[in-house]
Amino acid sequence: MCPKEIKYSPTNLKDLLIQMKDTSELMVDLAYSAMVYDDEDIAEEVLRLEERMDTYYYHMNMAAMLSTRRVEEAEEMTGVLQVASSSEKIANAAADIAQIVLMQMGIPLELKMALREAEETILRVTVSDDSCMSGYTLGDLELDTETGMWLIAIRRQNDWIYDPDHSTRIRSGDVLFARGHDEGVPLLIKLATNKEYVLKDNSHERILRDLEKAVDIIVDMKNMAEMSVGLAYFAILYDNNDIAEEVRAIESEMDVMKYDLQHWVLETAKHVSDVDELKGLLHLANASEAISDAAYGIADTVLRDIELHPIITLAVRGSDEVITRVVVEDCSPIVGDTLGELQLATETGVHIMAVKRAGRWLYSPSARTRVEGGDILIGRGSRTGEEALLEMCACPVRED
Repeated sequence: MCPKEIKYSPTNLKDLLIQMKDTSELMVDLAYSAMVYDDEDIAEEVLRLEERMDTYYYHMNMAAMLSTRRVEEAEEMTGVLQVASSSEKIANAAADIAQIVLMQMGIPLELKMALREAEETILRVTVSDDSCMSGYTLGDLELDTETGMWLIAIRRQNDWIYDPDHSTRIRSGDVLFARGHDEGVPLLIKLATNKEYVLKDNSHERILRDLEKAVDIIVDMKNMAEMSVGLAYFAILYDNNDIAEEVRAIESEMDVMKYDLQHWVLETAKHVSDVDELKGLLHLANASEAISDAAYGIADTVLRDIELHPIITLAVRGSDEVITRVVVEDCSPIVGDTLGELQLATETGVHIMAVKRAGRWLYSPSARTRVEGGDILIGRGSRTGEEALLEMCACPVRED
């Protein structure tokens, strides 16, 4: 098949960078959805989005070359191109995950179920005829703050709506794809189907030995890959060397985890009749590691002290999903409560990636992590969720 010709058309650099960031992150979410639900239609959409990313990247390179006339401008533009290149690599890794479905590689059911219960789970649900969501816009429903779930795409018959916004109206029969904390799953299912969520029994005969180890490694790699991307964008947004160093450390740790999984596969291959059952695990580990490599490419612009063009900050803040930094005031009502008690992901729709306390960083805080006055919370979510989190972390307003 002949490669598709790409024709250049003048495009705003900031808009291109926003589109590349949003599209690459959407592709990762959809790719994991395709794998968890064995959905070839979603996998095909991921590949179509990869073609769109190729177009964006081409326009980005052309626009960058045309916009520089002096050495200083070219130096600033190297950071922009490095971030764009990393976004394109994230998109390529997402396409690799989608290929697991299209090439029908073996993925154990235990892994699919575990990925649904990862730090940020993937949910697919169909809107029923009697759903209270039907006919309302996402702005009316405020799902991110009401359920803690972020709607990433809608499939409406044969059409797709990517990154739906506040004006998008939900219809009966829509298939919703959402990402968020597992506490929000029952809430969204109740709204969409008008039925209570019932946890399914997926017990079955286990084929692979010692599978728990491989599942734990893969789930950890998924969580760490997604966290590294969020932290990398935070690092360039706030020019933060500490966070950039953490992204580098995650990338090194991911290498070790990939080697551990490869060793497990080689050991397990001796006990299975069909080694094709193990291909999907290796493919998924390689893709997750590639995402963390790309995240390090973003953070590397901070570590090498590259002069970042202001357009990068504008693009990160202008993205559909914002990276936020919130200080917990001493008089905030949430001081003393644990993250599990507060259910911030469900209440605000903001996923807390890290906490800075007394000069030290705590990454991937658990439900048992207790909030203290002066804590700096690093999270990602919607602008509405950011406002809700700011309000929770501030001192209560006294009425005279």
